[in-house]
Amino acid sequence: MGMNKRMEGGFSNPPAKSGGQECPPSVVSFGEDCFVNPYAPIDRHEHHLPHWQQGAVFYFVTWRLADSLSSTKLKAWKYERELWLRLHPEPWDEKSEEEYHERFSRKIDVWLDQGQGSCLLRDVSYSAVVAKAMLHFDGERYVVASFVVMPNHVHVLFRVMAPYRLEQTVKSWKGFSAREINRRTGKVGSLWQEDYWDRLIRNSRHFYKCLQYIRENPVKACLQENAFVLYESKEGGFSNPPAKSGGQECPPSV
Repeated sequence: MGMNKRMEGGFSNPPAKSGGQECPPSVVSFGEDCFVNPYAPIDRHEHHLPHWQQGAVFYFVTWRLADSLSSTKLKAWKYERELWLRLHPEPWDEKSEEEYHERFSRKIDVWLDQGQGSCLLRDVSYSAVVAKAMLHFDGERYVVASFVVMPNHVHVLFRVMAPYRLEQTVKSWKGFSAREINRRTGKVGSLWQEDYWDRLIRNSRHFYKCLQYIRENPVKACLQENAFVLYESKEGGFSNPPAKSGGQECPPSV
């Protein structure tokens, strides 16, 4: 039996302003200045992928199981990405950033939603480990707005609290969950892909777009109930609404 944790309420998608960094009323509890300031310095560090951060703002982060994508697809993806980066040197404007994520981040998301690999996180005994790891220091080291644990990947929308940093937070989630899941399965080696994808949240419109993406991810992947863990801060508890695709129930064969 799986579980789908959904905490309803608090996010009503009000009209968002295109400029300014002030948080909308429904996320005011997360504090002021919770979105990236385009006029302030942005720290950049790089592992296999570039990562940007700017202190205690919201981030949308994705990471995946190590066996979720084929090496052939990743090789072609990396080659195309390297060519694009040569033609689009930083700093990027908003249009270039959106093009980057449309061509590269979202392509990865589409592949992940196809359900390749072991999809170990379809089992609630493992997906719950990941969910609990992300909520363990919620309100102390970071503030989680929403996340979804899919069968082979994770999306999370959250805000880091000073003095903690983005890479420290994601590393702790991945490290704890990997050790615990490997202990339960009796396996050794890498559970997660080494790196992760992240985006700085620009404004309230971008925030709600990412929130909606998380909500709809199980729907677009046509997952049945109990095959994912969906969390949103504010109210509620565990429930298991049926997953739908395009407004229709997923067919029994899915």
